[in-house]
Amino acid sequence: MIVGDPTVLAIESGIMEAYQELTFRALGFFVIHVRGRSFGNNEPDSTMLARSMDEVESRIAKRGTHTAPFSALSDAGRIANAFLNALFADDQEQSYFGIPFSEFCELFHSGSKDCMWAPDGDEAFDDGSFVLQFDLNEHVRVIAFKRAEGHRHDPDTLRDVRLRADDFYRILQQWHDAFDAEWAGLIRGRIRIPGIPGTHD
Repeated sequence: MIVGDPTVLAIESGIMEAYQELTFRALGFFVIHVRGRSFGNNEPDSTMLARSMDEVESRIAKRGTHTAPFSALSDAGRIANAFLNALFADDQEQSYFGIPFSEFCELFHSGSKDCMWAPDGDEAFDDGSFVLQFDLNEHVRVIAFKRAEGHRHDPDTLRDVRLRADDFYRILQQWHDAFDAEWAGLIRGRIRIPGIPGTHD
């Protein structure tokens, strides 16, 4: 299932096995497409999908709050490299874009601005992909890339797109609703043993 336009922004997912337990939801894959490139693992059994669904729900609920002072002015490559250096390098700079190190890192954590969409804490993005999201008033900016050596991004993978906020959040909502319907359809009428994926009563 794919929602959106992969040449701009789209979410793709697939369910290999659906579970009644909400902490699992389903085994499958979750991929984000940005300007013709996919980010995330598309193997059919890449990850449990509960975390990816929860992350989409959270982004919809927190619409307009994923903001950073530098997001509208700086080029995507500089943002990607600053992000990777601050979060992963052994020796960080004292500040990034004039923002103290600790405050800059906090922008990407949940509970704050949560400007890092992926990885979302599960195995869906263990291919080295990162997807950043910034709310820019009536628009949303998405910067996606893969990590290279030396805590820098791979320029060949860098993608940068801006779209209307209504369009961005519509894609998230439509994927959420379609995934929920697909999952519900797969488990309808099936009885599972609580806590044991893949088993039947």
